[in-house]
Amino acid sequence: MKISDHIISQEATLLEALNRLNATRSFTLFAVDADERVVGSITDGDIRRALIAGVKLDDKIEGVCHRSFRFIDAANQATPKLLKEIRQSGIHLIPYIDENGRIARLIDLTKIKGLLPIDGVLMAGGRGERLQPLTDNCPKPLLPLGGKPIVEHNVDRMLSYGIDNITFSVRYLGEQIKAYFGNGEKWNATIGYVEEDAPLGTIGAVSKIDNFKNDTVLVMNSDLFTNIDLEEFYNHFIETDSDMAVASIPYNVSVPYAVMQTTDNNVVTSFQEKPTFTYYSNGGIYLIKRSVLKKLQRNAHCDATDLMQRLINDGCRVTCFPIVGYWIDIGRHEDYKKAQDFIKYTKL
Repeated sequence: MKISDHIISQEATLLEALNRLNATRSFTLFAVDADERVVGSITDGDIRRALIAGVKLDDKIEGVCHRSFRFIDAANQATPKLLKEIRQSGIHLIPYIDENGRIARLIDLTKIKGLLPIDGVLMAGGRGERLQPLTDNCPKPLLPLGGKPIVEHNVDRMLSYGIDNITFSVRYLGEQIKAYFGNGEKWNATIGYVEEDAPLGTIGAVSKIDNFKNDTVLVMNSDLFTNIDLEEFYNHFIETDSDMAVASIPYNVSVPYAVMQTTDNNVVTSFQEKPTFTYYSNGGIYLIKRSVLKKLQRNAHCDATDLMQRLINDGCRVTCFPIVGYWIDIGRHEDYKKAQDFIKYTKL
């Protein structure tokens, strides 16, 4: 979203504002002074009410625009609670104002579910051998799913929660991923890349990233298809004061026989008829404190499970967050087919 499309000089007339709103199909314009500092907001509804009150079309908008408009800045953080309140008040577009009073970013609340203070990392360096021959000339993250690459679904999910500083870890056919996403401009995001000269495991390449902006980092396998609620995941991470939180998948094991509970000397104390046990498996999605990433040795092989065990051994807090929605790890042909069938009936 271009900021220039949504700002207008406070010296402009109501007619000019109407023409701009019509041309851009915008909900709101923000009036700025000569130094592009925001002084107010104006909508077509504001203009209609002003005209009914006797204001002329050639009058300046500075006398009509709202001076007490809603905005976000460093002191007024975009918490999930605040965004929900703003959205429920009927406001669709809200600016992030920098220290100079200018718009640094526009937030479209019809598209953004949240604005989480998180950096994103997508692990996209794998060979995808189990999906050969599909991956012979195409990296697994770029295999099509529902009209766009698998990994683009994950990029879009990050962006929908305001995570717009994203780094890809690439290796096999990484140039294709770079060519597709570029610097992220098309997605109104900042997208960068680190390259694995040799395989560094499922999380080792994160050690090469130096441009994190936030204190929390989301690391995610790029070949997942999931509707995980990242806001709930983040709230869990904060509320449990986790050093690392692992999104988990329930895995049920049904025993087709009665199971006995016994004492150490083989005395039966009870029976449980054909029980089902639920275990939680690693879902390949992690929230990690930025400070904890210092435990990764630069350019050294490390799997996410190795980091988890290292943190547990060091007395750090590692928690799990059960995924309530769908989750498919597209690692095999049958998984890919399942995702292709599933997405036909999925509202993204």
